[in-house]
Amino acid sequence: MEAENPGASVTRPPLIEVENLTRNYAEHIAVNKVSFTLGRGEVLGFLGPNGAGKSTTMQMITGCLAPTSGQVTVDGHDLIDYPIEAKRGIGYLPENPPVYREMTVDEYLMYCARLHRIAGPELKDARDAAKEHCALQEVGRRLIGNLSKGFQQRVGIAQAIIHQPPVVILDEPTIGLDPIQIREIRALIKSLGQDRSVILSTHILPEVQATCDRVQIIRRGELIYNAPIDELNRHGQRGQLTIALRNPPTLQDLERITGVSSAEILGPQRFRIHGDQQVAVQLARLSAEHGWDLFELVPDNSSLEDIFVELTTSEPVTGAGNGEQAA
Repeated sequence: MEAENPGASVTRPPLIEVENLTRNYAEHIAVNKVSFTLGRGEVLGFLGPNGAGKSTTMQMITGCLAPTSGQVTVDGHDLIDYPIEAKRGIGYLPENPPVYREMTVDEYLMYCARLHRIAGPELKDARDAAKEHCALQEVGRRLIGNLSKGFQQRVGIAQAIIHQPPVVILDEPTIGLDPIQIREIRALIKSLGQDRSVILSTHILPEVQATCDRVQIIRRGELIYNAPIDELNRHGQRGQLTIALRNPPTLQDLERITGVSSAEILGPQRFRIHGDQQVAVQLARLSAEHGWDLFELVPDNSSLEDIFVELTTSEPVTGAGNGEQAA
């Protein structure tokens, strides 16, 4: 028998594997052959316009809705064959938090802990840990119905993590909150990603930029984009600049600069330059050398909103698979 190598790295399987997940309602295909994985310690943003299939996908992953076809595996357990084991690894906050307004926070969290078969001395410890993580220590004896919407969302997240699941799925967790509450919930989501994996389903773009490591975009039930958040930001870099020169050269001179693919006149001293990522450095150097007196240089990038609209309104490329950009 070969001796184990304690120094060898071990590749751990994904916490969630989704393969060809499909849901039909009569003739309507709500989700069409969606496939993706969720790694350990990853915060995944699941984006899409309203009606794209986000909530339907989340409900199937959590076992709240049966798929028409496809497979979901949670921490090695098939959701159909081993539903109890698979669901034990998931904490879920649906779009409408499943809280009982007539209960106090403490009563409700104790109830949720018992549903997860937490008993004995571990019961109070689990409740207190969830309260601390969600900053609910001061409202334990208050009725949930008397709390603000932001605190009710915190209670909803607390019930999702009370059994310490490796995966937390949050469906539109900041909808209806004010800006201060939104910032607080985003910070909470970011902290959740430090010791567990998170799927954040939303159509609010700043949420994704503030909290997520990777982005998936679904449109009309199909996954059309899957990439790290940095790649999505790079997608917005169009490779063009707006510059202003007090003593500008001719348009032809600008187009002859290394890295410039084309240039156009926007005004007497203003130009739009199309080129590679190094063209800004070239323009600054040549302006200093030739006395062009550069006084403005602004990258012309797409906002995340522009990218989202572009990806969700353009026709996908035929044959583009899940996990690849189809723009």
